[in-house]
Amino acid sequence: MSSMVDHLVAEILSLNVKLLACHARLAASTDSEALHDLRTTVRRLRSVLRPLRGLPGMDQVEEAAKGVGDLTTPLRDMQVLAAFLHKQGMHEPARKRTHYLDTACPQVATSAELNRLLGVLDQLPSFLRAQQRHGLLKKLRQRIEKRMDKQWKKLREAMADPAHDRHRLRLLIKRVRYAAEAYPELSHQPDGMQKRLKAAQGALGDWHDHMQWLAQAEEQKDLAPCVAGWELGILRAEEKSDKALDRLFHACFGEKPAH
Repeated sequence: MSSMVDHLVAEILSLNVKLLACHARLAASTDSEALHDLRTTVRRLRSVLRPLRGLPGMDQVEEAAKGVGDLTTPLRDMQVLAAFLHKQGMHEPARKRTHYLDTACPQVATSAELNRLLGVLDQLPSFLRAQQRHGLLKKLRQRIEKRMDKQWKKLREAMADPAHDRHRLRLLIKRVRYAAEAYPELSHQPDGMQKRLKAAQGALGDWHDHMQWLAQAEEQKDLAPCVAGWELGILRAEEKSDKALDRLFHACFGEKPAH
């Protein structure tokens, strides 16, 4: 049990260092990937801490991490859209969004949400050690394994459902994938499974982008020239994601889902 707590604390310290680096990059506007790296690090943090839900003080950490996610989601969506528009030669609509991001992204560094999360993380390792001394982290390994098994069960059920919700599947795959990266010795995955999860997540991410863009095009008139292409693109993305999910299901469970 002690070694599991040691691993947990080491993961939190490592992720805290990465968050501080992202914070500095955002504040200094050094690169366009700082926001993406921040969001990825926060997702990994939430995966590390998800098995601890229900323990004293964990709700506060989860709420702080969720706050950063909610704050940055629209900004990241805009970044992805701006990059697409530039690639399509629609430089003026792209520049308009990039100009907004040039101001908005550095403000994330000074936001109450991010600074709250950093403050909570500073205290978390010592807080966990205190819980360990008081016997609150007994059977931590079993707790984490139980949580990961539950995540796999939810993913299997969702993939087997002919009327599956692609958005929910995307979130479930993220949780399974990041949990396996956080606790590789407890994941019990066959070789190549992470590659399958990443491929399915990427295909669903492409579908999600098209969904977001089409929704925005209803209100943002400068996106009108893209609508026809996006309507075709989302059909292709649906087909691609379904194939990736079939491969993932077969790799996980040795069978094909019912359609």
